[in-house]
Amino acid sequence: MSAILVATIVCFLVPAYVYLGYPLLLGVLSSLKRSETVALQTDSELPSVTLIISCFNEADVIEDKLRNALELDYPRDRLSVMVVSDGSTDGTDEIVKRFADESVKLIRQEGRLGKTMGLNLAMESVVSDITVFSDANAMYAPDAVRQLVRHFQKCDVGYVVGAALYTDGDAGASAQNEGVYWRYELAIKTMESQLSSVVGGDGAIYAIRSALWRPLDQKDINDFVNPLQIILQGYRGVFEPQAKCFEETAGEFNKEIARKERIVNRSIRGLFRVRGVMNPFRTGLFSLMVISHKLLRWLIPLFLAFGGFGSLVLSFYGLVVFKIIALGGVLTLGLAAIGHFSSNKNALPIWISFPYYFIAVNWYAVRGIFRAIQGETQVTWDSARPGRDGR
Repeated sequence: MSAILVATIVCFLVPAYVYLGYPLLLGVLSSLKRSETVALQTDSELPSVTLIISCFNEADVIEDKLRNALELDYPRDRLSVMVVSDGSTDGTDEIVKRFADESVKLIRQEGRLGKTMGLNLAMESVVSDITVFSDANAMYAPDAVRQLVRHFQKCDVGYVVGAALYTDGDAGASAQNEGVYWRYELAIKTMESQLSSVVGGDGAIYAIRSALWRPLDQKDINDFVNPLQIILQGYRGVFEPQAKCFEETAGEFNKEIARKERIVNRSIRGLFRVRGVMNPFRTGLFSLMVISHKLLRWLIPLFLAFGGFGSLVLSFYGLVVFKIIALGGVLTLGLAAIGHFSSNKNALPIWISFPYYFIAVNWYAVRGIFRAIQGETQVTWDSARPGRDGR
């Protein structure tokens, strides 16, 4: 019984560390480090920037996105806009071509090869100092690019990640749960940035020194692998909460959790392709951060499953605390089942929607891991916004 007891306790300690211990550790360590401030530059000091917008069948939003890009508070002679279309078939390309007179360049990728290959193709044409990556549905605050590029005044900064904020955070149970999760993530990103480097980027809004780009494998998730490649080149990454963009959540539980599966599926494979970032002798404290924030979090469902099984076994030995844990696990699964079989998941009360969201996200994360182990990786995408068929 002692072996089962120890294993069960460890299985519960890992999730506790990831969700609570790691943020607390970041908070303590980052509080000991003095914050650095970097002033905004004058127009004459600003570097040249290329804004790359990735899209597939984004006719509904691409015009708004381009107008948003052209209205940014950044000198027009230092900002180029490039749209990479992954074989769009809904008229997206025709809309982009209407902006050719405003120096918007369209790069069309044939064959539906996926976002990552589209970025590889687009980066062959980039000559600017800085490249900013964005999605078609991410609308930037006017000063977003200025806020991003100011950090490149520091020669050790290789990438800068902005804050993607949800505009529909209160619109239904799915958006509410995703909004809570994302606020938690933004807090962690802030502390990671202050202490060392923010782990990963955000496909909606992040910038790099163009010279640091390295071609990606088709199966790589670009906004995770690319920043890790930059870390291995000896640079660090910064999170800038004032560089804001605004987008909608998927709006529905099924689309949101399916998106999580794809992210984990591609990210865990990508992490092991650049596994050097987990070597403390190469990346120091960042190795602990990427293991804690990403790898261990992806594995949490497995720890919880084994911990739950161990609790069930130990409850038969009369250990009261494990009887309570087992009962709590059964109750959580029961509430999640109610949510799963509900016909209107987006109207669920929080005491049902949260267990359902938590269980579903972790279950789909496990699916993503096993698909990666089996060599299955999804390389194409579609928008998960309301009214679309999902990615």
